[in-house]
Amino acid sequence: MTAAPRTVVAVDVGGSGLRLTTYAAGPGPVLTAPGARVRGSGIDVPTLVADARSLLAAASDGGAAPEAAAPDVLVWSMRGLLFLADRSAVLAAVVTGFGARRSVVVSDAVANLVGATAGIAPGAVVAAGTGAVAFGTDFDGQWRRVDGWGHVLGDAGSAAALGMAGLRAALRAHDGLADGSPTLLRAATDLLGPPESWPRQVMTAPDAPERLASVAPLVTAAAGTDPTALALCRQAGTDLATSLLRAAEGLDGPVLTATGGLLASPTVAEALDARLALDGRHRSPATGGALEGAVHLGRHLRDTGTLPRHPAYLLVD
Repeated sequence: MTAAPRTVVAVDVGGSGLRLTTYAAGPGPVLTAPGARVRGSGIDVPTLVADARSLLAAASDGGAAPEAAAPDVLVWSMRGLLFLADRSAVLAAVVTGFGARRSVVVSDAVANLVGATAGIAPGAVVAAGTGAVAFGTDFDGQWRRVDGWGHVLGDAGSAAALGMAGLRAALRAHDGLADGSPTLLRAATDLLGPPESWPRQVMTAPDAPERLASVAPLVTAAAGTDPTALALCRQAGTDLATSLLRAAEGLDGPVLTATGGLLASPTVAEALDARLALDGRHRSPATGGALEGAVHLGRHLRDTGTLPRHPAYLLVD
Protein backbone atom coordinates (compact mmCIF):
# COMPACT_ATOMS: atom_id res chain seq x y z
CA MET A 1 0.00 0.00 0.00
CA THR A 2 1.28 3.47 -0.91
CA ALA A 3 1.94 5.64 2.13
CA ALA A 4 -0.12 8.81 2.49
CA PRO A 5 1.79 11.95 1.47
CA ARG A 6 3.42 13.66 4.39
CA THR A 7 1.72 16.91 5.27
CA VAL A 8 3.13 20.40 5.43
CA VAL A 9 1.16 22.99 7.40
CA ALA A 10 1.98 26.64 6.68
CA VAL A 11 0.83 29.55 8.82
CA ASP A 12 1.34 33.23 8.07
CA VAL A 13 0.67 35.76 10.82
CA GLY A 14 0.37 39.29 9.44
CA GLY A 15 -0.67 42.62 10.81
CA SER A 16 -4.37 42.09 10.20
CA GLY A 17 -4.92 38.37 10.52
CA LEU A 18 -3.72 34.80 10.34
CA ARG A 19 -3.81 32.48 7.32
CA LEU A 20 -3.24 28.74 7.25
CA THR A 21 -2.98 26.19 4.50
CA THR A 22 -1.83 22.61 4.11
CA TYR A 23 0.12 20.75 1.44
CA ALA A 24 0.25 16.98 1.08
CA ALA A 25 -0.22 15.55 -2.41
CA GLY A 26 -1.33 19.03 -3.43
CA PRO A 27 -2.32 22.38 -1.94
CA GLY A 28 -5.23 22.66 0.46
CA PRO A 29 -7.59 25.59 0.92
CA VAL A 30 -6.47 28.80 2.60
CA LEU A 31 -8.21 29.31 5.95
CA THR A 32 -8.24 32.56 7.89
CA ALA A 33 -8.66 33.66 11.49
CA PRO A 34 -9.99 37.20 11.60
CA GLY A 35 -9.02 39.09 14.68
CA ALA A 36 -5.58 37.49 15.09
CA ARG A 37 -3.73 40.80 15.12
CA VAL A 38 -0.22 42.01 15.85
CA ARG A 39 -0.37 45.05 18.14
CA GLY A 40 2.22 47.48 19.41
CA SER A 41 1.68 46.15 22.94
CA GLY A 42 3.10 42.77 21.95
CA ILE A 43 2.42 39.53 20.15
CA ASP A 44 0.32 36.97 21.98
CA VAL A 45 1.87 33.88 20.41
CA PRO A 46 -0.01 31.26 22.47
CA THR A 47 -3.35 32.75 21.38
CA LEU A 48 -2.24 32.81 17.76
CA VAL A 49 -1.14 29.18 18.01
CA ALA A 50 -4.54 28.28 19.48
CA ASP A 51 -6.28 30.09 16.61
CA ALA A 52 -4.19 28.20 14.07
CA ARG A 53 -4.87 24.89 15.80
CA SER A 54 -8.60 25.60 15.57
CA LEU A 55 -8.28 26.25 11.83
CA LEU A 56 -6.31 23.05 11.38
CA ALA A 57 -8.91 21.07 13.29
CA ALA A 58 -11.67 22.56 11.13
CA ALA A 59 -9.78 21.59 7.99
CA SER A 60 -9.34 18.04 9.27
CA ASP A 61 -13.00 17.71 10.31
CA GLY A 62 -14.11 19.04 6.95
CA GLY A 63 -12.07 16.49 5.07
CA ALA A 64 -9.79 19.09 3.51
CA ALA A 65 -6.68 17.59 5.05
CA PRO A 66 -7.48 14.44 7.04
CA GLU A 67 -3.86 13.76 7.94
CA ALA A 68 -3.10 17.35 8.95
CA ALA A 69 -3.78 16.79 12.66
CA ALA A 70 -0.18 15.53 13.02
CA PRO A 71 1.78 17.40 10.34
CA ASP A 72 5.17 16.24 9.25
CA VAL A 73 6.38 19.84 8.93
CA LEU A 74 4.93 23.03 10.42
CA VAL A 75 6.19 26.40 9.14
CA TRP A 76 5.18 29.48 11.13
CA SER A 77 5.81 32.79 9.31
CA MET A 78 5.32 35.84 11.49
CA ARG A 79 5.48 39.59 11.16
CA GLY A 80 7.38 41.23 13.99
CA LEU A 81 9.63 38.26 14.74
CA LEU A 82 12.79 40.36 14.59
CA PHE A 83 11.53 42.69 17.32
CA LEU A 84 11.05 39.90 19.86
CA ALA A 85 13.67 39.49 22.57
CA ASP A 86 13.16 35.72 22.78
CA ARG A 87 12.48 34.21 19.37
CA SER A 88 13.20 30.74 20.74
CA ALA A 89 10.06 31.07 22.86
CA VAL A 90 8.02 31.39 19.66
CA LEU A 91 9.59 28.20 18.31
CA ALA A 92 8.87 26.43 21.60
CA ALA A 93 5.21 27.53 21.51
CA VAL A 94 4.84 26.29 17.94
CA VAL A 95 6.53 22.96 18.72
CA THR A 96 4.30 22.41 21.75
CA GLY A 97 1.13 23.61 20.06
CA PHE A 98 1.30 21.48 16.92
CA GLY A 99 3.50 18.50 17.75
CA ALA A 100 4.88 18.38 14.23
CA ARG A 101 7.91 16.19 13.48
CA ARG A 102 9.79 19.28 12.26
CA SER A 103 8.91 22.88 13.12
CA VAL A 104 10.14 26.11 11.55
CA VAL A 105 9.68 29.72 12.65
CA VAL A 106 10.56 32.27 9.99
CA SER A 107 10.35 36.02 9.63
CA ASP A 108 7.69 37.08 7.15
CA ALA A 109 10.45 38.99 5.33
CA VAL A 110 12.13 35.68 4.47
CA ALA A 111 8.82 33.99 3.67
CA ASN A 112 7.89 36.88 1.39
CA LEU A 113 11.14 36.48 -0.53
CA VAL A 114 10.80 32.71 -0.92
CA GLY A 115 7.16 33.06 -1.95
CA ALA A 116 7.88 35.84 -4.42
CA THR A 117 10.79 34.04 -6.11
CA ALA A 118 9.54 30.46 -5.59
CA GLY A 119 13.01 29.42 -4.52
CA ILE A 120 15.76 29.42 -1.94
CA ALA A 121 18.39 31.38 -3.85
CA PRO A 122 19.99 34.84 -3.77
CA GLY A 123 17.30 37.47 -4.11
CA ALA A 124 15.64 40.53 -2.66
CA VAL A 125 12.01 41.54 -2.25
CA VAL A 126 10.23 44.66 -1.13
CA ALA A 127 6.76 44.17 0.33
CA ALA A 128 4.47 47.19 -0.02
CA GLY A 129 1.32 46.68 1.99
CA THR A 130 0.07 48.67 4.96
CA GLY A 131 3.74 48.75 5.98
CA ALA A 132 6.84 48.32 3.85
CA VAL A 133 9.97 46.25 4.31
CA ALA A 134 12.70 45.03 1.98
CA PHE A 135 14.77 41.93 2.51
CA GLY A 136 17.70 40.39 0.66
CA THR A 137 19.74 37.27 1.31
CA ASP A 138 21.90 34.60 -0.24
CA PHE A 139 20.66 32.19 2.48
CA ASP A 140 24.25 31.89 3.67
CA GLY A 141 26.37 34.79 4.91
CA GLN A 142 24.21 37.79 4.02
CA TRP A 143 20.80 38.51 5.52
CA ARG A 144 19.75 42.14 5.20
CA ARG A 145 16.49 43.81 6.17
CA VAL A 146 15.75 47.40 5.16
CA ASP A 147 12.99 49.50 6.76
CA GLY A 148 9.91 47.90 8.27
CA TRP A 149 10.17 50.35 11.17
CA GLY A 150 6.46 51.09 11.33
CA HIS A 151 4.33 53.96 10.11
CA VAL A 152 5.75 56.51 12.57
CA LEU A 153 9.47 55.86 12.07
CA GLY A 154 9.67 54.33 8.60
CA ASP A 155 7.79 52.10 6.15
CA ALA A 156 8.74 54.40 3.27
CA GLY A 157 6.65 53.71 0.19
CA SER A 158 3.96 51.83 2.11
CA ALA A 159 0.22 52.37 1.86
CA ALA A 160 0.28 53.93 5.34
CA ALA A 161 3.07 56.31 4.32
CA LEU A 162 1.29 57.26 1.11
CA GLY A 163 -1.95 57.79 3.01
CA MET A 164 -0.18 60.00 5.53
CA ALA A 165 1.38 62.05 2.74
CA GLY A 166 -2.05 62.38 1.13
CA LEU A 167 -3.59 63.64 4.37
CA ARG A 168 -0.80 66.16 4.80
CA ALA A 169 -1.45 67.48 1.29
CA ALA A 170 -5.16 67.62 2.05
CA LEU A 171 -4.61 69.57 5.27
CA ARG A 172 -2.36 72.04 3.48
CA ALA A 173 -5.23 72.71 1.09
CA HIS A 174 -7.54 73.05 4.10
CA ASP A 175 -5.18 75.72 5.47
CA GLY A 176 -5.10 77.57 2.15
CA LEU A 177 -1.48 76.77 1.29
CA ALA A 178 -0.54 76.73 -2.36
CA ASP A 179 1.02 73.26 -2.42
CA GLY A 180 -2.03 71.52 -0.95
CA SER A 181 -4.47 69.28 -2.79
CA PRO A 182 -8.16 70.26 -2.78
CA THR A 183 -8.91 66.97 -4.56
CA LEU A 184 -7.45 64.93 -1.72
CA LEU A 185 -9.12 67.19 0.86
CA ARG A 186 -12.55 66.40 -0.60
CA ALA A 187 -11.86 62.68 -0.97
CA ALA A 188 -10.39 62.27 2.51
CA THR A 189 -13.24 64.21 4.12
CA ASP A 190 -15.72 61.87 2.46
CA LEU A 191 -13.78 58.88 3.81
CA LEU A 192 -12.76 59.99 7.31
CA GLY A 193 -15.07 62.86 8.16
CA PRO A 194 -14.09 66.41 9.17
CA PRO A 195 -10.36 67.18 9.10
CA GLU A 196 -10.47 68.12 12.79
CA SER A 197 -11.05 64.44 13.56
CA TRP A 198 -8.10 63.16 11.54
CA PRO A 199 -5.32 63.58 14.14
CA ARG A 200 -7.17 61.44 16.65
CA GLN A 201 -7.96 58.79 14.06
CA VAL A 202 -4.44 58.38 12.71
CA MET A 203 -2.39 59.01 15.87
CA THR A 204 -4.24 57.46 18.79
CA ALA A 205 -6.61 54.87 17.29
CA PRO A 206 -5.39 51.26 17.72
CA ASP A 207 -5.82 50.69 13.98
CA ALA A 208 -4.04 53.92 12.97
CA PRO A 209 -1.81 52.25 10.31
CA GLU A 210 -4.83 50.66 8.65
CA ARG A 211 -6.71 54.00 8.68
CA LEU A 212 -3.76 55.71 7.04
CA ALA A 213 -3.51 52.91 4.49
CA SER A 214 -7.19 53.33 3.66
CA VAL A 215 -6.35 56.78 2.29
CA ALA A 216 -3.73 55.43 -0.14
CA PRO A 217 -6.34 54.35 -2.75
CA LEU A 218 -7.64 57.92 -2.79
CA VAL A 219 -4.15 59.14 -3.64
CA THR A 220 -3.52 56.56 -6.35
CA ALA A 221 -6.97 57.19 -7.86
CA ALA A 222 -6.28 60.92 -8.02
CA ALA A 223 -2.85 60.54 -9.61
CA GLY A 224 -4.25 60.73 -13.14
CA THR A 225 -5.61 64.25 -12.68
CA ASP A 226 -3.99 65.75 -9.57
CA PRO A 227 -0.31 66.76 -9.82
CA THR A 228 0.21 66.52 -6.07
CA ALA A 229 -1.18 62.98 -5.91
CA LEU A 230 0.93 62.02 -8.92
CA ALA A 231 4.09 63.26 -7.24
CA LEU A 232 3.27 61.40 -4.02
CA CYS A 233 2.72 58.10 -5.88
CA ARG A 234 5.96 58.51 -7.77
CA GLN A 235 7.80 59.16 -4.52
CA ALA A 236 6.30 56.01 -3.01
CA GLY A 237 7.56 53.91 -5.92
CA THR A 238 11.00 55.50 -5.72
CA ASP A 239 11.18 54.86 -1.97
CA LEU A 240 10.31 51.19 -2.47
CA ALA A 241 12.99 50.82 -5.13
CA THR A 242 15.59 52.48 -2.91
CA SER A 243 14.89 49.99 -0.11
CA LEU A 244 14.94 47.06 -2.55
CA LEU A 245 18.28 48.08 -4.05
CA ARG A 246 19.85 48.42 -0.62
CA ALA A 247 18.53 45.01 0.42
CA ALA A 248 20.09 43.46 -2.71
CA GLU A 249 23.44 45.20 -2.34
CA GLY A 250 26.35 42.74 -2.30
CA LEU A 251 24.36 39.74 -3.58
CA ASP A 252 25.61 37.81 -6.60
CA GLY A 253 23.06 37.94 -9.42
CA PRO A 254 19.99 38.29 -7.20
CA VAL A 255 16.42 38.07 -8.39
CA LEU A 256 14.64 41.33 -7.54
CA THR A 257 10.92 41.36 -7.00
CA ALA A 258 8.14 43.17 -5.17
CA THR A 259 4.84 42.27 -3.59
CA GLY A 260 1.92 44.07 -1.97
CA GLY A 261 -1.33 45.74 -2.82
CA LEU A 262 0.16 49.19 -3.40
CA LEU A 263 1.84 47.88 -6.56
CA ALA A 264 -1.61 47.63 -8.17
CA SER A 265 -1.15 51.34 -8.81
CA PRO A 266 0.53 51.71 -12.24
CA THR A 267 2.06 55.01 -11.15
CA VAL A 268 3.73 53.48 -8.09
CA ALA A 269 4.90 50.40 -10.00
CA GLU A 270 6.26 52.44 -12.91
CA ALA A 271 8.20 54.70 -10.55
CA LEU A 272 9.67 51.67 -8.79
CA ASP A 273 10.78 50.16 -12.11
CA ALA A 274 12.18 53.46 -13.35
CA ARG A 275 14.38 53.78 -10.27
CA LEU A 276 15.62 50.21 -10.68
CA ALA A 277 16.41 50.90 -14.33
CA LEU A 278 18.71 53.76 -13.30
CA ASP A 279 20.88 51.08 -11.66
CA GLY A 280 20.57 48.72 -14.61
CA ARG A 281 18.23 46.41 -12.68
CA HIS A 282 14.79 45.03 -13.46
CA ARG A 283 12.03 43.50 -11.41
CA SER A 284 10.82 39.93 -11.89
CA PRO A 285 7.12 39.17 -11.38
CA ALA A 286 6.31 37.86 -7.92
CA THR A 287 4.92 34.32 -7.87
CA GLY A 288 3.42 34.44 -4.39
CA GLY A 289 3.54 35.92 -0.91
CA ALA A 290 4.51 34.92 2.61
CA LEU A 291 2.05 32.03 2.88
CA GLU A 292 3.29 30.53 -0.38
CA GLY A 293 6.84 31.03 0.86
CA ALA A 294 6.04 29.16 4.07
CA VAL A 295 4.65 26.28 2.01
CA HIS A 296 7.77 26.23 -0.17
CA LEU A 297 10.06 26.17 2.87
CA GLY A 298 8.02 23.37 4.42
CA ARG A 299 8.08 21.25 1.28
CA HIS A 300 11.82 21.80 0.92
CA LEU A 301 12.43 20.64 4.50
CA ARG A 302 10.06 17.69 4.08
CA ASP A 303 11.67 16.53 0.85
CA THR A 304 15.35 17.26 1.53
CA GLY A 305 15.59 17.20 5.32
CA THR A 306 17.48 20.50 5.42
CA LEU A 307 16.92 24.25 5.47
CA PRO A 308 19.22 27.23 5.84
CA ARG A 309 19.22 28.58 9.40
CA HIS A 310 19.64 31.97 11.01
CA PRO A 311 19.18 32.86 14.70
CA ALA A 312 17.02 35.90 13.91
CA TYR A 313 15.33 35.09 10.60
CA LEU A 314 14.92 31.31 10.31
CA LEU A 315 14.74 28.92 13.24
CA VAL A 316 14.42 25.16 12.74
CA ASP A 317 13.54 22.59 15.40
